[in-house]
Amino acid sequence: MTYENMTVAELKDLLREAGLPVSGKKSELVERLNASSVEETVDVVEEEFIDEEVDDFEMADADDDFFDDDFDQIHTARQKPILDDETKVNLVTRAAEKKKMPKFRRQEWYRYYRLARTGWRKPNGYQSKQRLNMKYRTPMARIGYGKIASVRGFHPSGFKEVMVNQSSELDGIDPETQAVRIGATVGNRKRSTIHDRADDLGIRVLNRRRIERKGDLQ
Repeated sequence: MTYENMTVAELKDLLREAGLPVSGKKSELVERLNASSVEETVDVVEEEFIDEEVDDFEMADADDDFFDDDFDQIHTARQKPILDDETKVNLVTRAAEKKKMPKFRRQEWYRYYRLARTGWRKPNGYQSKQRLNMKYRTPMARIGYGKIASVRGFHPSGFKEVMVNQSSELDGIDPETQAVRIGATVGNRKRSTIHDRADDLGIRVLNRRRIERKGDLQ
């Protein structure tokens, strides 16, 4: 398995282990790893280094079948964001608060099916029992239920969500802190283009789905 067949998350893990920068497109990451592998091989040949306890990655340079036999069976983890300690603590706190959050229902949601399917609406009736906070009524959305403002709009994984509808909107997105969500009205043709462009830039797509590419979509 060559570097070109590896995911961006795997490439970045190898770069971090080698102490190299992890920024840039996928092609730049592959070029950086290839250059690092060549330098390591030259150093070993010049110093005539012989050691019985050879590292697995150094053996992979001498045996091209190493990645084909072992790496195909390793689980590929999803790309993770690079966050500071304060943001990590705020995300954990937000998740704990969300478990205590009540489910806000519209007035008389149990009586009309169409109301149960829609989002929250503030009751405005003069004699509305929900507006008057009478017993056995669902709670109303209030300012006290708000979450931590510094992580507002963040995905549970830690990425900050960015809505996109075409591949040109991926330019300027930071793959280490931001992830994209494709609009619901985007068709398979544009969606596949966004997938390919995001893979080249190393950007995670939060709502990625399998697309059967046949005909002119290939």
